Amino acid sequence: MRIAMWSGPRNLSTAMMYSFGARPDFAVIDEPFYAAYLAKTGLAHPMRDAILAAQPQDPAQVVDELSGPVPGRKPHFYQKHMTQHMLPAIPRDWMSEVVNVFLIRHPARVVASFGAKYDNPTLGDIGFARQAELFDHTRALGQPPIVIDSADIRRDPEAMLRKLCEAIGLPFDPAMLSWPAGGHKDDGVWAPHWYGSVHRSTGFAAAEGPLPELPPDRAALARDALPFYERLAEVKI
Repeated sequence: MRIAMWSGPRNLSTAMMYSFGARPDFAVIDEPFYAAYLAKTGLAHPMRDAILAAQPQDPAQVVDELSGPVPGRKPHFYQKHMTQHMLPAIPRDWMSEVVNVFLIRHPARVVASFGAKYDNPTLGDIGFARQAELFDHTRALGQPPIVIDSADIRRDPEAMLRKLCEAIGLPFDPAMLSWPAGGHKDDGVWAPHWYGSVHRSTGFAAAEGPLPELPPDRAALARDALPFYERLAEVKI
């Protein structure tokens, strides 16, 4: 089984990769289209040069890697993807060969967290519109899209991971509930900038409190993203 997990940034996506990576039957890959995205957009992301050097910049080469032999000859392959990386020029035909899952988080929380590490974020940077587009693409492929909310996972990790495994036809493994501190061997080269809190973790963080208060410009960005989040949240597991 190959699982493509689609989320925006600051969305529990790394913890979910660690969760699946803790299973002995899974290989994982971390944001394989990141270098291709930076090469095509020219964006000045943190650690840009290191990312461009660490990954293929040709999206066709990335697709070959995602569709080829599973690393380590594992039975299953978990692919952590950022929705904003999927520019129109990046192929999507391979998505018909994987189980597509959509990981969502309330945009106010995403904007607060992402904005703390990236200046002047835009709607395109946080991936909500592209996530909805990929959701529609998956439905057009004839797949019933699977949606899971990060807040629900943090509220009750075992119950939600059991639901997720059932939805994708995979036995639940208790190993998914914890992992060693210090990161994963398959972390992207950008991990030192973005993964500090999850590197200190050994499991999912506790349930979140009230939504954060945002300054006016960030609040406007969250409002712009909210309809995309709400549309997917209507069908979450």
